[in-house]
Amino acid sequence: MSGSTALRYEVEARVVAAGVSEGRCKRSAIRFDTSSGQGDELPGPAELLALAFAACVLKNLERFSELLPFSYSGARIRVTAERQEAPPRFTRIAYELRIETREPPERVERLHRNLMKFGTVYNTLAASCEVTGVVIVEEPSVPAR
Repeated sequence: MSGSTALRYEVEARVVAAGVSEGRCKRSAIRFDTSSGQGDELPGPAELLALAFAACVLKNLERFSELLPFSYSGARIRVTAERQEAPPRFTRIAYELRIETREPPERVERLHRNLMKFGTVYNTLAASCEVTGVVIVEEPSVPAR
């Protein structure tokens, strides 16, 4: 990086039972499926990656709501990740971000452009597969923050 210190992220994971592992970062623990198949209860690596993508978008929504500023009272995101078998890799990530806001459409579009441009996980995945998404505006159910 040009003159700046790279940020580092560290996690640790261990097997806790057959097909079940636990990851730790900071003061949190997350159990996940490491069975040879696909479990029904715990998220597997693919779901965790899709969840990391969702977390990235929502974190940047919070960040840009302060920087722009952009007023909203709630948000939720649905992410769908598609993969191929050979070679195994993600081929597409699609998302639908729903934001409760009274902001005009051009400000919503500006926010969306910033989310696409400045998300670390977003850009990492977009460099390796197709990423598409939409922002849907919903009427606020509570006052904006």
